[in-house]
Amino acid sequence: MTDFNRVVRYLAYSLELLVLFMVQETPGLMPTIFGGRPLLVLPAAISMALFESELPALAFGVAGGLFLDFGLSGAMGFHALILAVLCYFVSVLAKVYLQVNFVTALITGIWTAGVVVCLEWLFLFYFSGYSMPGYAFYHHYLPEYFYTLLFFPLTYLLNKGLFQALQQPQ
Repeated sequence: MTDFNRVVRYLAYSLELLVLFMVQETPGLMPTIFGGRPLLVLPAAISMALFESELPALAFGVAGGLFLDFGLSGAMGFHALILAVLCYFVSVLAKVYLQVNFVTALITGIWTAGVVVCLEWLFLFYFSGYSMPGYAFYHHYLPEYFYTLLFFPLTYLLNKGLFQALQQPQ
């Protein structure tokens, strides 16, 4: 029964990533705030990593990153690599050092979203030689960061509920 629960949980996580990607990429569904749209897949992948072990966290990080790569312009595999490393690291932190609760999930969301958005700006904008990188950071990447942060509590609560409902008996 535990393998069945794990398979159902992983299917639910996959469906969650797919639905959030479709919501994120549907034109006009999520309004832009100050020039930025939220990265809905990012908080979902990070909150999954808080509850899962290292290998599934890495796999869902790669899947979420590929969804972000499909939706955003840039190098294919860029977000997949970043989210794979971050989700693996977050999973290790959650298993070894952190007590996973709402506050630690929010703190984890704040720094991981900051890392992703700053690396996105640095490699896909600043190092590419575009003009006025400070303007782009202030008017596109910062609103994207803060807009994404709004969805961390929702995805944390959703994934916590999924994990607890389909958890392996101890």
